[in-house]
Amino acid sequence: MEKRSSTVEKAASYKAKKADSADGRFSVMKISCNREQLSGAFQLAASVAQMRSPKEVLQYVKVDASEDKVTLMATDMETGIRIEVDGVELQTAGRALLHVGRVGMILRESSDEKLEFECDGTTTVVKGQHSEFNLPSVNPDEFPSIVGFEEEKYHEIPARLFKEMVKRTSFATDPDSSRFALGGVLLELHGEDVLAVGTDGRRLARMTGSGTNVGSHETTASTTIIPTKSLTLMERSIGDKEETVHIACRENDVLLRTSRCTIYSRLVEGRYPNWRQVIPSREDSVIIDMVVGPFYNVIRQASIVADQETRGLDFEFSEGTLLLSASTADLGQSRVEMPIEYDGEPIKMKLDYRYIGDFLKVLDSDAQFKMDVASSTQPALMSTEDGYAYVVMPMALDA
Repeated sequence: MEKRSSTVEKAASYKAKKADSADGRFSVMKISCNREQLSGAFQLAASVAQMRSPKEVLQYVKVDASEDKVTLMATDMETGIRIEVDGVELQTAGRALLHVGRVGMILRESSDEKLEFECDGTTTVVKGQHSEFNLPSVNPDEFPSIVGFEEEKYHEIPARLFKEMVKRTSFATDPDSSRFALGGVLLELHGEDVLAVGTDGRRLARMTGSGTNVGSHETTASTTIIPTKSLTLMERSIGDKEETVHIACRENDVLLRTSRCTIYSRLVEGRYPNWRQVIPSREDSVIIDMVVGPFYNVIRQASIVADQETRGLDFEFSEGTLLLSASTADLGQSRVEMPIEYDGEPIKMKLDYRYIGDFLKVLDSDAQFKMDVASSTQPALMSTEDGYAYVVMPMALDA
């Protein structure tokens, strides 16, 4: 009798859920997918979601499975992502929310090639050949909407260039700055000119390139500042370096579209400094040709005994030689030389070895660049032939 009662209750519960689904209160969804392909897309979406958000629904990734595509969505209310997933077989169209932590661990730890997901709005069942998980969920209708890319005005930028721009500027930003809006990268798009700038007030990185203007799209000077976190997400979302990305800058936000996803981000509010005044333009400086690999090697050697608080290295440019040295009471002294093509008067300056290393790390070891120096009180300028410039402010020389 108890068994029959239990069976009746289950049947009633199933009918209720089915009725709820018909009324739109639940969205039954059933898909099977390649675990590795879903895992890659899920991890990218999960990097946007808030694991400890007081708003529970933001701890989930939304799945929207329709007849023509399956899309993952996530947001922290400042940044949002929509990413299409390959390798998915649709059995029942619908929507569901997958918990970032629990489902993420299942995707990482499972050894099954394929997984099946069945969701009814309150429960998610994940089945593999050798495993099954029954997880609580929440109503997908509670998930905030994430805009798609429907802009008529935007710039087309080669993906390879966009990735280089992010890589070469984002490290120089300062998310903790309060005086200026330095917590992101300034993007300027005018005609075919594309420019990105990152600075923390002590060093500045600038990258230029060319894109295609669609619909007379352009940015407003010094206001399109994309948060570093969002920009890094955009760079990670690009799978094929040979594709083209579309970017649309609006008054308060920015949209980026790649071949597989759309990313939305609010802009950093505030004033950006006049960065053009920082890049030196001088006629009395010395320009020395350098190669990344050998220069980075002597930087690492000399910095072994450098002060870990000030991080200063002494640079002395003299006839045919660059001498790098450091001296600290606790760690000792270092003197490392490398040959350079220079025959002028000696120039001494102190630079933060971390800042020089950051510049060198984003370039290939065999890449060539020019180092422009003038005196101990003027900034050092390093530049490459492909539009990359990097400025480092000097430190005070020891008396």
